[in-house]
Amino acid sequence: MKILGIETSCDECSAAVVENGKRILSNVVATQVELHKPYYGVVPEIASRLHTQWIAEVTGNALSEADITIDEIDGIAVTNRPGLIGSLLVGVSFAKGLAYSRGLPFVGIDHIRAHLYAPHMEHELSYPYLGVLVSGGHTVICEVLGFDDIKVLGTTIDDAIGEAFDKVAKHYGMGYPGGVMVDRLAQQGSSTAFSFPDPSLHKGDHVYDVSYSGLKTAVINQADQFWDGKSEKSLENIAASFQHAAVEILMKRIRLALRASGHRQVAAGGGVAANSLLRRELMTLDAEVVFPSLKLCTDNGAMIAGIGYHYLLHNQCDDLSMNASPRVQAFKRGYP
Repeated sequence: MKILGIETSCDECSAAVVENGKRILSNVVATQVELHKPYYGVVPEIASRLHTQWIAEVTGNALSEADITIDEIDGIAVTNRPGLIGSLLVGVSFAKGLAYSRGLPFVGIDHIRAHLYAPHMEHELSYPYLGVLVSGGHTVICEVLGFDDIKVLGTTIDDAIGEAFDKVAKHYGMGYPGGVMVDRLAQQGSSTAFSFPDPSLHKGDHVYDVSYSGLKTAVINQADQFWDGKSEKSLENIAASFQHAAVEILMKRIRLALRASGHRQVAAGGGVAANSLLRRELMTLDAEVVFPSLKLCTDNGAMIAGIGYHYLLHNQCDDLSMNASPRVQAFKRGYP
């Protein structure tokens, strides 16, 4: 089965063709980074307008690179939640129109599930395993029991890890996209120049949950309180110390979850899974750890087509009443 995947949940306009949920025949991504750079973040109105202008060409390019025609496509998968509603609607509307005009089955895909599926595109993974989703909008530690069966162990109670990276980078003028710039600057800095705090969650919060609002506030507004008094107050040192604290907050919970669950495999996905320090720290775990390649960490159509294959294979299709939603779909909450 050859599935056309369409992804427009935020600022990446992407289409891909994937065969049997694994073999990537094409994966075209039109990035809007340069157009949002002056604002140090994604402007929703600009994003949705650009998706409208680009989506037909991007889809055509994906078919051309796969060396097939739309007549050879067996189904269409499109991100329909969560994300920026204007951006999502462009992709959903385009996919609906294409599916209707060609008589093709189509299915709406949860963006979070797709990121967790991305490692399957390049690695052999057996369910169940411990999944880690880290991006600008989401931070989730979970047990992945199947492609559509996820039990959340921990999540953020406020800011996502990628959001904290972006806001710190914006405050200090490090550049955009924030996560990339922090990681780059941190390579030349000292992680001990500032001892930023690991937030203590309120009693009653689950042990695997994380919080980044306090860390973000400390880095932006209270950096002097955590400075060692000796090191230079450089952007490189701030970036390195912040990145160290942000990753360690997450790693503490991952280590706990891995020990409690007994899983022998860990798979990470999402844009922050490209972070060099996080990758190094994950590789120290007493488990087999896999990541997607960098091109599959960020938003892309291939992961949408990949997981979409499994839904369509089991005849889990949507009809034309399917709509986009900006909200995260409820997941099962579990405790190992």
